[in-house]
Amino acid sequence: MEIQLTAKHLKITEPIRNYVRQKMEKAQKYFDHIIWGQAFVHIDKRAHNAELVIHAPGQTFRALATAADLYSAIDLASDKIDGQLKRYKERLKSRHKTHKGKEEVISAEEAAALLPMPSAIQYSIVKQPLVPMSPEQAALEMETAGQSFRLYQDRQSKQVHVIFRRSDDSYGILQPVKGR
Repeated sequence: MEIQLTAKHLKITEPIRNYVRQKMEKAQKYFDHIIWGQAFVHIDKRAHNAELVIHAPGQTFRALATAADLYSAIDLASDKIDGQLKRYKERLKSRHKTHKGKEEVISAEEAAALLPMPSAIQYSIVKQPLVPMSPEQAALEMETAGQSFRLYQDRQSKQVHVIFRRSDDSYGILQPVKGR
């Protein structure tokens, strides 16, 4: 994990840098895919403040703490962020639990009988020229054409990609990978 340490009204010494790194790397026990972290320490009159921010995929955690000395402020902020990470991980685990006793195994024929089958599958064919471009250019062309997706050849990797608009108005890119 990459850690960025910033200080205000304080000189960052090697022991402070190591202490912050040790406390922030403790978060790795909850999530091993943490992207990077930020620590901001500063002194206001007699109060020492520490703010820790951890960026994980799809989630950002932030904790702010004030104490009489710098190390205590870092400890308090670290404890707060650890609590947030622990609660978030427990929430993810409870979402993915399967309820035993409620699962029922059925055969493929039974499943096919339960699902309504369409009489004829309807589809439309969209033909797009395969042009080398960046994802930004593909998104712009998709928006100007009023489309919900765009096929393009990535300029850097030379692979065929599909860019599409997600329900939260962000963009997604489908990239081909080798099958398992």
